[in-house]
Amino acid sequence: MQNQQQVAVIGGGVMGVCSAYFLAQAGHEVVVIERRGNVAEESSHGNAGLSGPASVAPWAAPGMPRQLWSMLLKSTAPAILRPSLDPVLWRWLKRWRSECELERFRVNHARMQRISAYSSALLCQLEHQHQLDFEQTQGYLQLFRDEKTLKLAAPALALLADQGATYRMLDADAACQIEPGLVRSTQIGRLAGALQLPQDGSGNCALFTKQLKLITQAMGVQFRFGSTVAAIETARSGVILRLREDGIEKNFNADAVVLAAGVDSALLLQTLGIRIPLYPVKTYCATVPIKNLDAAPIAVVMDESYKVALTRMGNRVRLAGTIELGSKASVLHANAQRTLRMVGTDWFPDAANYNHASFWSGALPMLPDGAPLLGATPIDNLYINLGHGSTGWAMAVGSGKVLADMVSGQSPEIDMEGLGLSRYAAAFGA
Repeated sequence: MQNQQQVAVIGGGVMGVCSAYFLAQAGHEVVVIERRGNVAEESSHGNAGLSGPASVAPWAAPGMPRQLWSMLLKSTAPAILRPSLDPVLWRWLKRWRSECELERFRVNHARMQRISAYSSALLCQLEHQHQLDFEQTQGYLQLFRDEKTLKLAAPALALLADQGATYRMLDADAACQIEPGLVRSTQIGRLAGALQLPQDGSGNCALFTKQLKLITQAMGVQFRFGSTVAAIETARSGVILRLREDGIEKNFNADAVVLAAGVDSALLLQTLGIRIPLYPVKTYCATVPIKNLDAAPIAVVMDESYKVALTRMGNRVRLAGTIELGSKASVLHANAQRTLRMVGTDWFPDAANYNHASFWSGALPMLPDGAPLLGATPIDNLYINLGHGSTGWAMAVGSGKVLADMVSGQSPEIDMEGLGLSRYAAAFGA
């Protein structure tokens, strides 16, 4: 290993805290810089909770553009497109649509599977090593409302078969045996079928991140909360961060920097001449107390038509999904709230009073092809851990270990093909 370095990690979400943990484990002196007052207060806070590798797939998939466009004008829909003249949005959508081609889907799916499978194995190790309890569940059930949606899943099913993943296709009766609270008929129609992934599951991402923060602090990691990075500058040796703390600007010198600041990462990189197609996609979640445990989901249930996950988190149900493009405002869109309530009421009507749900919205750092960006940049001693999108929790632990290995001068334990900046030919330059 290289000599001990002082490493600054920008971002206190699950990516940043996982990076800090493995950097400290490798012997480095680590400081996490976070603008909020605690860890996991932005996109990690409202995470759906999916933590298994088999369910991780790109949002850019065959048939997805037509499926989304056909539902955009409905009052309940998986996506909301706000009218915008922002050319960045339309360039991102154009690139995303090209990634929906079957061959591109296969490539992107394989990259995401590689890092998520690695991450799942490491998460199990952490769970047992530190006796963590972050409201884990076991099992994943993907619901198909009609035969058309079921046919659209064929490419993903073929890839699962090729990878040797454990899965079962179920009819409505079999699905209801696994999830007794699930109803066969909804306001929209009958359950056409379901995909079971028994080895996948869920966990409370924010709770895990806070538990790991305590562990890293015991390892010597420092956290600077209420600290915003205004700029990253290069130095003869190391990197200089321009910080704003309590209205005061100050410099912070580090031997190396890991950028894991979610959607804000793109602007910081752009000032250094690195342009990546990272776009802030707004997402929503609703969390509601369970009133009838027997009628609530046992683990993870995914509504494939509406792209909404229902996750059991202790004595609560979380419904997460519905994306909004073209809006950076923090306003809770009424249609998004309506969609989440409708999905919960449709499948598990007696589990909770969904009118009493607490809603949250945040920005997901999404790349058009789905896989994250990990590793070195053209700037010496600057590394990135970003772009994980809606399934970041499933890739977080592995991403943190990969980053720590690279900073330490070690080769990662997995193939890094397609997971670095080199996959974007135009990433460097003006």
